[in-house]
Amino acid sequence: MYSDAIRYIGVDDVDIDLFEGQYEVPSGMSYNSYVILDDKIAVMDTVDLRKVNDYLANLKAALEDRKPDYLIVHHVEPDHASSLQRFLDVYPDVTLVGNAKTFQMLENYFHLGSTARLVVKEGEKLELGHHTLTFIMAPMVHWPEVMMSYESEEHLLFSADAFGKFGARGMDEPWDDEARRYYLNIVGKYGPQVQAVLKKAAALDIRTILPLHGPDLDETIPHVLDLYQKWSTYTPEIENGVLIAYASLHGNTAGAAERLADILDTKTDGDILLADLARVDPAEALSCAFQYRRVVFAASTYNAGVMPFMDDFLHHLKAKNWQNHVVGLIENGSWAPMAGKVMKAELEGVKNVTVVDPVVSIRGALKESDLPALEALADAILNA
Repeated sequence: MYSDAIRYIGVDDVDIDLFEGQYEVPSGMSYNSYVILDDKIAVMDTVDLRKVNDYLANLKAALEDRKPDYLIVHHVEPDHASSLQRFLDVYPDVTLVGNAKTFQMLENYFHLGSTARLVVKEGEKLELGHHTLTFIMAPMVHWPEVMMSYESEEHLLFSADAFGKFGARGMDEPWDDEARRYYLNIVGKYGPQVQAVLKKAAALDIRTILPLHGPDLDETIPHVLDLYQKWSTYTPEIENGVLIAYASLHGNTAGAAERLADILDTKTDGDILLADLARVDPAEALSCAFQYRRVVFAASTYNAGVMPFMDDFLHHLKAKNWQNHVVGLIENGSWAPMAGKVMKAELEGVKNVTVVDPVVSIRGALKESDLPALEALADAILNA
């Protein structure tokens, strides 16, 4: 992984319930930071202010009575930089390292006064002794000031929020699912910008990736890069299965969704996944909608529109640049079904989305007479 000159000084936060005030994190969250001990000492980021005392204690232990020369600010977002003032209170002689936008944005949170600054640009280097950092700009992955740094002696990429995941480092859990949910909800909109960074990374000999959240990555780097290639090009991972996302007012639309799932199950060996949008974690539902190429949206009509859970879900998908899918629609309405029309209108302008026929329209409870339409929808979405 890396030598003893690189020390991990980050912290796990297992008390947090919502990350960024919206994403459920049942396994907590890690705030990663590292220190490079060389002729000059560089600290790589701080942590969320929630855990500043633990962080400063870890830093003090790693420094062993030395003082840091540089604090590298890869990302200004408060879960990484809100401890900066406390850091400066303890180490006032440190030089802050960032790009021009870094310092513009830090002024939104702190009054830096006469604190020493080193403004770096793409490709510039910082010599620490045996270790050398080369700075890589990564704008909009996922804030405009984001940068990464590559350490050439030990072939390390300090990757900011890229390649991170939800969950504390101390949790033994698979990387893919929580990394997918993290990426698609937080970074997903910015696929072209991620592609630009992946091209820069391809020119480097990277043996370990050190993200700001989640575990260090080494042996799994090819797998991680393959997933990031898919996610950032909006390439669905599951071709044969179908996600059925539904919002049901009195349970009848849910019944139709379940019946469609049964029909699909007889026609394909792919996974059929049902998601009740009123009860599933919204971030998980969004992640699944990116993962499956074939998606069915089923919703009750509500106030001449569509159920709010479905309305919100479609809005979030569009906001994250969702694209490249085959879609089926089921609507329900006791006297004036409108959900199908509204959902279809919401999907207009979404890139490379094919809405198949028929749009199944149910009035109230599912009836035997509705089954041929469900059969036709199942065939259409599987054969599209």
